[in-house]
Amino acid sequence: MSKKVNLDPHGEAILDQYHSLLPTLEKMEQFIPGKIRDFFDESGIIVCSLEHRIKTEGSLAGKLELKGSKYKDIFDLTDILGLRVITFYIDDVDKVASVIERLFEIDWENSVDKRKLHEIDSFGYLSLHYICRIPESLYCDPEYPDINKIRFEVQMRTVLQHAWANMNHDTGYKSGVEVPKEYLRNLNRLAGMLELADEQFSRIRSELTDYRRRVQALVASGNLGEVPLDGDTFRSYLELNPFGRLNSKIAAVNQAEIQPVSLMPYLAVFKGLGFKTLGDIKTLIKEYGEAAYQIACYQIGLTDLDIISASLAPQDLCIAFVLKNGGGKAGIKYIFDTLNGESESNDMLAEMLVEQAKDLPFMNQ
Repeated sequence: MSKKVNLDPHGEAILDQYHSLLPTLEKMEQFIPGKIRDFFDESGIIVCSLEHRIKTEGSLAGKLELKGSKYKDIFDLTDILGLRVITFYIDDVDKVASVIERLFEIDWENSVDKRKLHEIDSFGYLSLHYICRIPESLYCDPEYPDINKIRFEVQMRTVLQHAWANMNHDTGYKSGVEVPKEYLRNLNRLAGMLELADEQFSRIRSELTDYRRRVQALVASGNLGEVPLDGDTFRSYLELNPFGRLNSKIAAVNQAEIQPVSLMPYLAVFKGLGFKTLGDIKTLIKEYGEAAYQIACYQIGLTDLDIISASLAPQDLCIAFVLKNGGGKAGIKYIFDTLNGESESNDMLAEMLVEQAKDLPFMNQ
């Protein structure tokens, strides 16, 4: 121990119990976090971090020196093994708590939701604390007979609550009496800002989730003209395989196989060409599908390609749109620059496509 402490015989006896139980505590520290992580993975819960530690001999001795008479034996202490789950959002704290409740036996009498103790004008940032045991139904081992008897603590808080706790600790703040009023006011303002930020992050996530659900419903219903074009809506639209029919028609030219690829890069192209809604893309397919087919036939008709990319349909749709609307070489170069990055080869490819398209039927209609 780094600091000399004076323990009475009772405290020394508890410290001896601690030493004898260290192998059991180490086994618990190995088992419990792994079990929690497995359950998070199964439940789809993403957390910032999962920390754990066994109280050091020096820390325990210091605690026993101050209030060792409070404990009958080592099993009265509830935080020798401690875990902390740090979440990104407020509502995820309750999800984590639900996991802990399902996995372990909760000592409700000694557990505390400090969030409910946070008065409107109080200072500090608080978290949820559960005191737990490993139930025999989850795990037991004759080599560690006390493994189901030892209690451990699980703290659950958000990233911002954790940041506050660390700042609070670094300032050495313990009570309002110890902090001058001007500093206390600033600390209270900071606590309020963090609390507001925590709430707003959760609110924004909830609103985005609702937005995605509404978008999926609109896409599924076919009301594409009401759906703005963005990353979420375009991703949902691609699940309907909107370019599939045109790709199949093109592939039939050579009896080719269609190679699946991500079409998300075309979102930037469509937006750059001025499309605002999914309805605009639906109209593009309807009005320029034949022109895109003519371009594709010219591209692959005299080849023996037996595999084409699923990106061929949206690519040629965009090329047809540019050519029919007077975008010319610069417009086609923009398409390839957006998809592949700027290069001289894009300039040459654009020039070649403009020349090839001159003799296609759709350009003379």
